[in-house]
Order: sequence, then C-alpha cells, then structure tokens
Amino acid sequence: MNTKIYNSMSLSILDWGIILGFFIIFAIIGIKVSKQAGKSAKDFFLSGRNMPWWLLGISMVATTFSADTPNLVTDIVRQNGISGNWVWWAFLLTGMLTVFVYAKLWRRSEVLTDLEFYEIRYSGKAAAFLRGFRAIYLGVFFNVMIMAAVCLAAIKIGGILFGLAPWQCVLYASIITVIYSAFGGLKGVIFTDFLQFIVAMIGSVAAAYYLINTPEVGGLDNLLTQSNVIDKLNFLPDFNDQKSLITLLIIPLAVQWWSVWYPGAEPGGGGYIAQRMLSAKDEKNAIGATLLFNIAHYALRPWPWILIALASLVVYPELSNIQDTFPNVDSSIIGHDLAYPAMLTKLPSGLLGLVVASLIAAFMSTISTHLNWGSSYIAIDFYKRFVEPDVSEKKLVNIGRISTVVLMLFAGLFSLVLQDALSTFEILLQIGAGTGLIFILRWFWWRINAYSEITGMIVSFVLAIWFEFGHERVFGVKLEGYQELLYGVGITTIAWVTVTLLTQPTDTKTLIKFFNKVKPYGSGWNGFKSKASNNAIEITKTTDKFTIDLASMLLGILLVYCALFATGYYIYGNITNGLILTAITIIAIIGLMRIRK
Repeated sequence: MNTKIYNSMSLSILDWGIILGFFIIFAIIGIKVSKQAGKSAKDFFLSGRNMPWWLLGISMVATTFSADTPNLVTDIVRQNGISGNWVWWAFLLTGMLTVFVYAKLWRRSEVLTDLEFYEIRYSGKAAAFLRGFRAIYLGVFFNVMIMAAVCLAAIKIGGILFGLAPWQCVLYASIITVIYSAFGGLKGVIFTDFLQFIVAMIGSVAAAYYLINTPEVGGLDNLLTQSNVIDKLNFLPDFNDQKSLITLLIIPLAVQWWSVWYPGAEPGGGGYIAQRMLSAKDEKNAIGATLLFNIAHYALRPWPWILIALASLVVYPELSNIQDTFPNVDSSIIGHDLAYPAMLTKLPSGLLGLVVASLIAAFMSTISTHLNWGSSYIAIDFYKRFVEPDVSEKKLVNIGRISTVVLMLFAGLFSLVLQDALSTFEILLQIGAGTGLIFILRWFWWRINAYSEITGMIVSFVLAIWFEFGHERVFGVKLEGYQELLYGVGITTIAWVTVTLLTQPTDTKTLIKFFNKVKPYGSGWNGFKSKASNNAIEITKTTDKFTIDLASMLLGILLVYCALFATGYYIYGNITNGLILTAITIIAIIGLMRIRK
C-alpha cells in the first residue's frame, strides 16, 4: 500500500468554496429523490422507465467522462501521439451499431437489467447459471476493477493537488458518491450526471485554454511547433511504421471494435449503456440517447485533454521531470498519466477550484453509475433470482443500497495496488477479447445458446491470464499487445462457434417468445423461421429494415469522425481542411435525418 505523503499545493478559500458547494448540491439531489427511488426496484435501478433522451444521453457521457479518462488520454498522447487514440476512437463503430440497431431491441425486451436478457433469450439451467455467474463476475469482479482504475486517478490527482495519501483520496472522494448513489438510485445518478457533465466540460476547456497560454508553453502556435510535440500531431499513425500502423489503427478498426467487450463500448450494447436504454421512455428516446452519447463522447470531449497532454510534453518532456518537480510522489505510480494532474498544479485560484470540482464531478459520475449498475446485478440477478425470489421491493432496494457501499469498499482497497491507467485499460481489453461477436450475433443468429456465451467467457479469461502470467515464462518470449489480442480473439471465437454447433439450440418455446417480443431481423433467423413454419407456429414480422439501419450507422460514423477531425484542423489553423470536413459533417447530418424519416 502506498503511504507516502505527496507535495501539496495551496487552495484558496474561493477554491474550497467551489468544491464544497458542489459536494453539497450532489448530496441534496440524492436525498431529494431518495423517497421516490426507494419505492421499487424499477424506480431505484431504472428510474421508473420514464427518462427523456437528452438527459439519458448526457448521463452516458458524464459516466464515461471519468476522472481517469484525462489521465488515460494523456498517457496515450505522450507515448503514441494523437493517433494513439484510435485504440478507443475505434469503439465509435460499435457505438453507432448500438444506436441504430440495438437500442430499440433492448428497449423492446423490457428487462430490468441486461443480465435478465439471458433468461428470455436462452433456456434451461445453463441460462440461469450464466445470469447468476455474470452477476458476480461483472457486477463485482469486473466492476470493482473498473472502479479501482477510476479511484487510481483520484489517488494521483489528490496526491499532486492536495498532498493526500492514497487512502485519504479514496475515502474523501467516495463518501458523497456513496451517499447519493445509495439513497437516490439511478434517478439521483442521472440528475447529478447532468450537472457534473456541465461542470466537467467547462473545467476541462478552461484548463486547456489557460495552460496553453502559460509562459512555459507560450501559446497555441508555439505549442504546435515544439520539437517534441510536432511528431505527435498526426491524426493517423505513420504508414511507413508498420508496427504503429497495425497496433494503433488497423487492429482497433478491423478487429477490436467488434470482438472486445469493454464497459461503455460493449458490442451490441450492455452494462450501464443498456441500463440507460432500458430506462428510456420509449424506443425513440433510447435511440436518441445513445446517438447523443456517441456524438458528445467522441467528437465533443477529447480535444481539451489532448491539448493539455501536448502542453505537458513541453513542461514535463520526461518522466524524470515529473519526479523532480514532485519528489515526494511514490515512484511506483510515476507514469505518463501523472502528467495531467501535474499540469493542473499551474492553474490560478478560482479556476483551480473549478477544475478540481470538475474532476471530482467526473469521478463521482463514473463511480455512481458503476455502483448502481453493479448493485442492480447483485440485487436483481443474484439475490432475487437465486436467494429469495419472493423478496419485497423495499428489501430489494435495501440490498441494492448495501451492495453499493460494499462495492465501493472493495474498489477503494483494490485501487491501492494499481499503478497506471493504460495498463489497466489493456488488461480489461484482453479479458474481453473474442466475446464481442457473441453479443452482436446473439440477437441475429438463432443457433447461439447459453453454452456459446459460457465458452467465450471462460476461454477469453483463461487466455488473458495465460498471456499476462504464463506465456513468457513457458516460451521465453513476451508477445506484443496486439498479438495477444489477435490470438485471444481467434482462439475464443473458434471455441465458442464450435461449442455452438455441437450443442442444442435454445428451446423453441423460448425462441418464439423472444422473437415475438423483440422482433429481430436478419437471415440468421431463417433456420428458426423454417422450423416454426414446419410446425405451423405463428411468428411476428418485423418492420425494421437492416439496410436503413446500416446506412444510418455509416452516416453516424462519418458525422462524428469528420466533426472530431474538423475541430483538430481548426485548432491547427488549417481552415481549408476544417471547412471541408465541416461540410461533410453537415451533409451526413442531413442524410441521416432524411433516411431516419
């Protein structure tokens, strides 16, 4: 456990006033909605299924606007340049697939959690096992890992800015979050998310503007011409550098987006994204929410973080510069991701308070969502399903509240042994490698069954452990990250497809009920339709058209990428390219509006 006390910096009364003010507001919101949230599990975990698209969309963005995300982006930019962000920019493809294909299907399913899906799509004891196991695997194990990575960012930020020990950072940052999450449920989370997103955006933009214009950086023009910055500015990796091209662009766009399960970017939707879609008023609000999320997540937010990361290369070109500036920081957590909070120490009074409040807001938004999401799995998919099926609504809510506190405790303890954001991100990607295609196809291929998912989950996890701890010891060679991902995806996919073809499909009665309720489309259901027809079973026809949804997805991708890089060109002073991409963005918006009619 890290126990060293870090350098601290002085916050003014104004700074503390801003920070405490936001703490009080968030606590009040949680307490205000606690009475309504405690009425039933649907109110606590899905806010009564009556949320509008704009509030849900902003809530999704706020959740992914985590305290560790600026640190992660800074780590990526400092090591691999702006083009290194394709490792997460590529997830836009699965994001837009969720918007136009899966959002409406999730909303039609009317499940309370996305794990309940398993017992309306699959049948038998295998489906029940899958639901119960993943409730613990995702809701506790995986969820705690994610929250611990977020807490690690709080540790680094709190250590640099306040001189707090790691345990103090986790304790202080968690108290208010646990209060409004446990009392207010999802509605409290969504309402606070709205305010947190506004604060976080204002804080990140203001910080970027100020830090770029500090004497050490010398303004935007000077920043973009610095020798150690200029080679980091390309949107695409160097095509002459085969390794960078493969790892930074080809693998994310060709393989990663559809094959890897990652929270917030699940192929086919899932996790807290599915939770938001399920809490929407209707299908249109579910689609609108996920569309707003993807536009804001990829096109609106990244540039302030990127600019601060570039500025850090001028102020702290080497890790040794950070260590020299903050000599009391524990050397075990010195990494490129620490450059972001190090840059924030240069902010003036008032602005520092706002930015710190924005980081606290980002932390609280992410943690509160994961707490509510994880506790929904424990309460509904584990306790109610397997322990006490006749549990009262009040007791179920209380179990969710207790789970919230316990999950936070585990995440805080685990965060004390982590070291950096990027390595945690890569581990999570590897654990989910090869399972993504199951989550995409299970809606559109009737042969996929519970054993398909169980196989994919087990094989991908075993392979992740093997690559992390076994392969190098046995063979004496450490594989590159992209090689591990490719092997993981290939082996896992072969395994689950083989098991799918060797085992019996879900029973016909379950498939009929699922098909008539969700109304999926595609030739993957032809075998089921033939089987139903031969047995004179009537099934509902869908009015959805895959060609329109696919065209919508492609236009959405074009829209966001063009908006993202148009902003970059404007920042670089390349007005011509910026205008061209802006025009394409507008054309994509018009085209999308027309075909959606």
